Amino acid sequence: MNIKGIFILIGLVGLLGNQYSVAATEQRIRSENEVKSVENTLSNQQQAIIPIAAFAATGDLESLNRALNQGLDDGLTINEIKAVLVQTYAYAGFPRSLNALAEFMRVIEQRKSQGIDDQEGKDSQPLAQDYNARVQGEQNQTQLVGQPVTGSLFEFSPEIDEYLKTHLFGDIFSRDVLSWQDREIATVSMLAAMTGTESQLKSHVNMSLNIQVSVQQLNQIQQILAEKVSLDASQKLQKILNP
Repeated sequence: MNIKGIFILIGLVGLLGNQYSVAATEQRIRSENEVKSVENTLSNQQQAIIPIAAFAATGDLESLNRALNQGLDDGLTINEIKAVLVQTYAYAGFPRSLNALAEFMRVIEQRKSQGIDDQEGKDSQPLAQDYNARVQGEQNQTQLVGQPVTGSLFEFSPEIDEYLKTHLFGDIFSRDVLSWQDREIATVSMLAAMTGTESQLKSHVNMSLNIQVSVQQLNQIQQILAEKVSLDASQKLQKILNP
């Protein structure tokens, strides 16, 4: 091969190398974007939490029955669903929580009679022997909110401050069957479905963002509320996300 041919060959090799490098870079960017897209999407189980939490909070047991069946079909364990329904008491009261748990018992029994063996899932790990609900609750609340929570309302009623810190942010948020993200997805869904809870919903949207629930995921919650719960619930959340 003459000198001219060698230079042509070198040029072709360089061109092919550059094309390969560009293609590899484009593929890497596409892969990274796909990963980000997945990370910004609620899992099937998290999506199933939304109508379960909403219907438990509003006391719509007929719709809750369907949502519970769908949640089990989508891979939520019995213990994960129980954790959502127990958490309901902190936002909608014991009657709604107890009724939802009773409905869930009926769903489980009905599915067993149909030969469906649902996964029990992991149990909540025991809390530490030196666990102090008030201390842990205040730490959890501060981390979720992003700063210590004080104000005239809690000065007016120290009792409600105590109950929030010990029962909700202490005893409930210290349980490990659900992640904090799962619990906030449930809470946002409950508060969006209920009436007169706009202030609390806004607070929990901010808490969700503080613990890495993305804006895209919150928008997905809003869409699922519209599709599976009610337009009112969806619009309430939308007004906060897009004021």
